[in-house]
Amino acid sequence: MKAFTVLTSTFVPLPIENIDTDQIIPARFLKATTKEGFGRNLFRDWRYINNDESKPKPDFVLNKPEYKGEIFVAGKNFGCGSSREHAAWSILDYGFRAVVSSFFADIFKNNALNNGVLPVQVSDEFLEEIFKQQNNSTLTINLKDQTITIDGSGKKEIFDIIEYKKTCLLNGYDDIDFLLSIKDDIVKYEEAIKN
Repeated sequence: MKAFTVLTSTFVPLPIENIDTDQIIPARFLKATTKEGFGRNLFRDWRYINNDESKPKPDFVLNKPEYKGEIFVAGKNFGCGSSREHAAWSILDYGFRAVVSSFFADIFKNNALNNGVLPVQVSDEFLEEIFKQQNNSTLTINLKDQTITIDGSGKKEIFDIIEYKKTCLLNGYDDIDFLLSIKDDIVKYEEAIKN
């Protein structure tokens, strides 16, 4: 995985609540077993008329050229619904490194963290402040300090993250890499309990 330290980027806003995993990546696209290529079908049913790539819906945010960046900002309760790791795969494959919302479904949150996408949970009030920003406004997410800043106004909020997952993201580790990084400690512990 790619390490995540500080990210400053424009963002893509989708102020809709209760976006479920079937809307993020429809079930008919779950046949592949590798992570590549899922970004093409991110929000597929919302992006195209009659599922036709030659007919993008002009009012959908991912089809608007003025919205781009590595941060996706969504309404409350993002990633609800079925357990679908492909939802995190599609977000990462599309090019997003972080998702900001005022609430995440637990399974989606864990799947995102396991795949190198940082879910940043903010207050409802802070989320509304983000949605009020103009096109090309930027956000800065500092994982080490666990802060998100609206760069134009300087407003900042602290977010929570499990310490172990923070370590993984800061270093670009998956779960195996993390275990290998503490191998010496594991060996010492096992030797100590044998005696």
